[in-house]
Amino acid sequence: MRREIRFGAAALRRRPVLALLGWSIPEAVPAALSGLIIAKAVDTGFLAGRPTVGLAWLLALVAAAVIGAAGARQVYLRLGDLVEPFRDTLVRRVVAGALADATTGRDGKIWADNGALSRLTRQIEIVRDTYAGLLVVIRGFAVTVTGVVLGLLAVDPTIAALVLPPFLLGVIAFAATLGVAAARYRASVHADEQLATAAGSVFAGLRDITAAGTEQYAATLVNGPIREQVAAERALGRVAALRTLCFAVGGWLPLALLLLAGSWLVDRGLTAGTIIGGLTYILIGLQPALHTLLTGLGGSGLRYVVTLGRILDATAPAEDADTRPTGGAATVHRGLSVRGLTFAYGPHAEPVLRDLTLDIPDGDHLTIIGPSGIGKSTLAGLLCGLLPPGAGTVTLAGTSLHAMTAAELAAARVLIPQEAYVFTGTVYDNLAYLRPGASPADIHHAITAVGAGELIERLGGLDAPLRPAELSSGERQLLALVRAYLSPAPLIVLDEATCHLDGAAERRAEEAFAERGGTLIVIAHRMSSALRAARVLVLDGTSATIGDHDTVCANSPLYRELLGFWDAGEIAAAPDGCRTPGTASAFQHTQS
Repeated sequence: MRREIRFGAAALRRRPVLALLGWSIPEAVPAALSGLIIAKAVDTGFLAGRPTVGLAWLLALVAAAVIGAAGARQVYLRLGDLVEPFRDTLVRRVVAGALADATTGRDGKIWADNGALSRLTRQIEIVRDTYAGLLVVIRGFAVTVTGVVLGLLAVDPTIAALVLPPFLLGVIAFAATLGVAAARYRASVHADEQLATAAGSVFAGLRDITAAGTEQYAATLVNGPIREQVAAERALGRVAALRTLCFAVGGWLPLALLLLAGSWLVDRGLTAGTIIGGLTYILIGLQPALHTLLTGLGGSGLRYVVTLGRILDATAPAEDADTRPTGGAATVHRGLSVRGLTFAYGPHAEPVLRDLTLDIPDGDHLTIIGPSGIGKSTLAGLLCGLLPPGAGTVTLAGTSLHAMTAAELAAARVLIPQEAYVFTGTVYDNLAYLRPGASPADIHHAITAVGAGELIERLGGLDAPLRPAELSSGERQLLALVRAYLSPAPLIVLDEATCHLDGAAERRAEEAFAERGGTLIVIAHRMSSALRAARVLVLDGTSATIGDHDTVCANSPLYRELLGFWDAGEIAAAPDGCRTPGTASAFQHTQS
């Protein structure tokens, strides 16, 4: 049960929680003032022979209720800001677990997770609804009790001293039963499933059972699960009886004590209105709050714990922050080695890449350029293990990419394509997706390094909701770049991931990744990317030329041609030998 509670608490976001607490203040007004107003209405109004004053106090109670209703409305309006991100987290976890089972398998076999659909639909919706209900119940209980305590102290501390101890005793006793209740509810669900399985088997073979005269044997098969379910339901019923006892202690005992102490309180100078005000706090404050807490946690709370526990048992997070590498490529050799790589999109298609061999050492900054359709994005997919080579091998740190599990690949490399992906959620959720639990300092460092500070500020900060449809292509690329920068993966591949940014923004982003450490591979959109790289790979359809700027400039006519048509200001940084004008080519238009 502690695991499920921690999981739900970790999903809470600071800004929505603060908004909920802020609107809880006006909601607490009726609970705090009800008994005090009743006491004033009785003492200074009705018992004093001034009914008009008494009615005025009651009107004040109505006004307090209106204020509380306004606060409650705002609370419910903001509940979705907490619940929906929690649901999204569960969906991602279930999908990631199902995909991991389907791609990496268990015990060397490929498994189809038949329970994933049920978890993704019914079970997640149960958890989402019960999570929302628990937030409402717990927050409402805390708001009401806080208001009642303040009101009792304002009415008379003596009444507070009589009422609050038994109430707290009832709450503590109920809390002590929750662990037992969760275990027995889980046993009840398991017994129900076992009975359904046994009964289903018997009903499916009913004709054969009747024909063979084995009714007694079939009954024996079902009797055991029936007895187990009866025992589980009775055990659950005993826990429900304990909740009733807890309510009697926390809800009715304070009322009885206050009534029994009535004459003693009057002797101490307390008025009838003061005593009635104390009774009001019990009857319309503490009792309903305790009843709601017992019903909510005893019902929705148990369903939340059991259902969420099943989801967590059956799935694993897409990336466990405790097992992710933290130091990047500097601590482990992560060099890429390509040997005889050939790839074609179909058995009879012309190869896009043929017999390519190259080494990309750890810490390299490589830019890949070439005409559109020449195979740059295909090579990126092969280097990231997304495509299986038709021939040849691609190894990372000596291990074939296709011998690595999906989790190992995800921890080793990040690929950002041209069309960057962002999802509905908060800005923080999007940026920290590849590094769950990243600190605000780490995230702000990544934002500053990539140059996304102005965008994040305009969106409203890390806790602001993100709606992908409202973002431009360039804004989505900036968010994806921050996400990739924050990732601990030592290999970053940018496949025209800055094509919607201006030249200055692209330069800042690429330089940030170069300084980040690890290996950087850039599929170039502008020739300026090649000028910034330590090495360049030129694909011209017939051959591949790789080396530093001078080497490629000397050995690749295509590279010289591209430089000749690039902006003069961009080429100014290139060596003199590469400033050779050429003739117009189709590739010029693909790069502008």
